[in-house]
Amino acid sequence: MTEPFTAPTSRADVDRYIAESGIEFLFAQFVDMHGKPSAKLVPATHLDGLLEDGAGFAGFAAGDIGQQPHDPDMAAMPDIRSLTPLPWKPGVARFACDVHVEGEEWPYCPRTILRRQLERAASLGYEFKLGAELEYFLVRKRDDGTIELADPMDDLDQPCYDMRGLTRNLDFVSMVARNITALGWGNYATDHEDANGQFEQNFEFADALTTCDRAIFFRYMVESLAQERGMIATFMPKPFSHLTGNGCHFHMSLWKDGENVFEVDPSEDPRGMGLSETAYRFIGGLKAHAKAYIAVTAPTVTSYKRLIVGTRSGSSWAPVYVSYGYNNRTQMLRIPAAGRIEDRTVDGSCNPYLGAAVTLAAGLDGIERDLDPGEPTTKLNLHELSEEERSALGVELLPPTLLDATRELAQDDVLRAALGSTPTGDYVDYYVRKKQEEFSEWHNVVSQWEVDRYLQLY
Repeated sequence: MTEPFTAPTSRADVDRYIAESGIEFLFAQFVDMHGKPSAKLVPATHLDGLLEDGAGFAGFAAGDIGQQPHDPDMAAMPDIRSLTPLPWKPGVARFACDVHVEGEEWPYCPRTILRRQLERAASLGYEFKLGAELEYFLVRKRDDGTIELADPMDDLDQPCYDMRGLTRNLDFVSMVARNITALGWGNYATDHEDANGQFEQNFEFADALTTCDRAIFFRYMVESLAQERGMIATFMPKPFSHLTGNGCHFHMSLWKDGENVFEVDPSEDPRGMGLSETAYRFIGGLKAHAKAYIAVTAPTVTSYKRLIVGTRSGSSWAPVYVSYGYNNRTQMLRIPAAGRIEDRTVDGSCNPYLGAAVTLAAGLDGIERDLDPGEPTTKLNLHELSEEERSALGVELLPPTLLDATRELAQDDVLRAALGSTPTGDYVDYYVRKKQEEFSEWHNVVSQWEVDRYLQLY
């Protein structure tokens, strides 16, 4: 592709692009609860049928999306605005799809859940815009199943922004960067992150649905390109116990009539951060629901091994406390610039559709209930304060495990309403059940650490 791709807005645009670009095959892709992409490959000559009837799937075989073997087939219905060419596979493109069953929207579909929450925001006059910072490791599997860094020379104690490490991996990361540019996403930076073998590649923010579609495609693209080169690209929150984990920080703002309603001149903000009262109420909602929504933004057992104090580099890159402040990376909610809020609870395993839905719902609740977020803790290193000092500031701890977080989520009526109901009950109950089963599976495995610690202790 010589010119950056422009997403279609009509069926005519789709037809024109397919014809002019020689698109032969189309992926009809959807995700399950965990954000795993599933797809069928449909010849472009069957576009009419795909757009009219969707691509059929036995849903129970595709992951956790609310189906059993006796349920009717699912149909993945393409959103034409999501058409995305595969820059490294000429002649192939992807549609992000919403799942339908027997002609009706399927309420277990994460993309559908987000769309409904965006419609609620629109009814209040808001458009939710989102940026996502996806981090990943490049690793290889050893013969015994353990993993090692793909770059054995990446061994600095403080590798963050290491130019030499970035250069050694330049062929790979520059290919990803060129693909992002070719897709028209506005690639603006690539860096070696805080951990050995870890990278981050950034693209511009957009409306929340578009960003989430792109996040799913980005993970798929990076993983595919790595596999073609004998590597594994992993977005797992904590693949190495001694290294910083993978985040997927959300940068959030609300817009109305083309204007960012979160942004004011810092001189007009008594707290000096360039945020409007609407933004502060949004923060109030995020803080009020953080202990519950983190079950979605940090959705795996391993997520909570990322949410710790301290890393090999001596820095703190993941939150532990429910707090906010200006450009302070010990905060859960960081204000990096006027007009936007960065949520640092979100990690690389997050289903972006569900993560966006719950953070938006929490923020809107703060606006509707006029929740005061309290004073920012900008100038404090919260890790250095005592429990009593944090308590005096109203700073609470985030849940320490996935089990604790799911228990909070189960009791949160705002998030329950946001995630919606299904034919068999509320989606929250389905989500909590699946995640607590996941926790139990992990808990029931005896690790090498336990054997080393307890085998001959007594």
